[in-house]
Amino acid sequence: MKRCKVIVTGLCFLLLSIACREVPQGPAAIGKSENLIEKPWMLGPFERPKSSKPIIQSDSIAVFDDPMSGREVAWRSKATFNPAALVRDGEIHVFYRAEQDLHTDSIGGHTSRIGLAVSEDGVHYQLEKKPVFYPDDDDQKQYEWIGGTEDPRIVEDEQGRYILTYTQWNGDVPRLALATSEDLRNWTKHGPIFEEYEGGKYHHRETKSGAIVTELKNGKLVAAKINGTYYMYFGVPHIWLATSTDLIDWTPVEDYQGKLAPVLNPRPGYFDSWLVEAGPPPVLTDDGIVVLYNAGNSANIGVKDLGNRVYTSGQALFSAEEPWKLLDRSDTPYLKPELPFEKSGQYKDGTTFVEGLVYFDNKWYLYYGTADSMVGVAVADAR
Repeated sequence: MKRCKVIVTGLCFLLLSIACREVPQGPAAIGKSENLIEKPWMLGPFERPKSSKPIIQSDSIAVFDDPMSGREVAWRSKATFNPAALVRDGEIHVFYRAEQDLHTDSIGGHTSRIGLAVSEDGVHYQLEKKPVFYPDDDDQKQYEWIGGTEDPRIVEDEQGRYILTYTQWNGDVPRLALATSEDLRNWTKHGPIFEEYEGGKYHHRETKSGAIVTELKNGKLVAAKINGTYYMYFGVPHIWLATSTDLIDWTPVEDYQGKLAPVLNPRPGYFDSWLVEAGPPPVLTDDGIVVLYNAGNSANIGVKDLGNRVYTSGQALFSAEEPWKLLDRSDTPYLKPELPFEKSGQYKDGTTFVEGLVYFDNKWYLYYGTADSMVGVAVADAR
């Protein structure tokens, strides 16, 4: 990926700066003036397609036999949102969180499962009729009944194995968990990621949003080893870090007191003043590790015009040699709720909650959940 790193002076520098911030020609953008590349290391700018419509929506047609209730249920009847994504066999695979309507107005009060949509062109998506990952009558039911399996992120390793991180929700404590597959259909659940660490030190603490660092190899994003180690950014309202040598067993990065060491924090005065949360798998670039993250705003100490609890998206740059070392971060969101379907639904304050990123046809495809209800996509030319 090429970066604007030419050394220039005077007027040439000014002209180059303007050129680096121009939005490339392509699909019509929403709010072009705000979707600029703020810093040269950032991915993007990301533009919504001309249709400006959600690519995945809920319906009551798709049903399957639910192991929990022992009956047929409409598993995506309430909402479809918060998608992961990867490319396999030349097609984009989008793994989205689907909620079954349990007739409550409580956010998080429905059963979640993970569905799959496949696209050959990044425009049209074919939804599979049954979920590909869900709470089953297995050894994880104590953590997944009846809230379900939520908010996936997915990566591929160099051997072609798929690693899924997701949230287990049993109505008590949300836990970051992991599963693996060879074919994206048959999954082995490995349980909560930190269940065994130091006698379950973090097992009863809320953990979620595990984003494993990737790199672009031969036109495909794969899990990246940095000095022999895999890294995963995770957590909310701060972002923490964990390490692994096999992508299965993870060790959280702690400070000298044995406490989780936050590597990215909320900032008073900015769009991420309330919380920060890991987004899609980060990307290792020539500049460092680019982390696309979700940001919540607190209007009284953040950006007043955004309002309270609004989720936008930011980017942060970490050192490739020291992945806990923050080098830079965006001052404004590169994606925020602007369209009606991004500001209406279960989460009426509005979200553009990013969780899936793929490199496809020389472009970046960024998949996000809207208002806890639908799935959207934004696209950027690779530079």
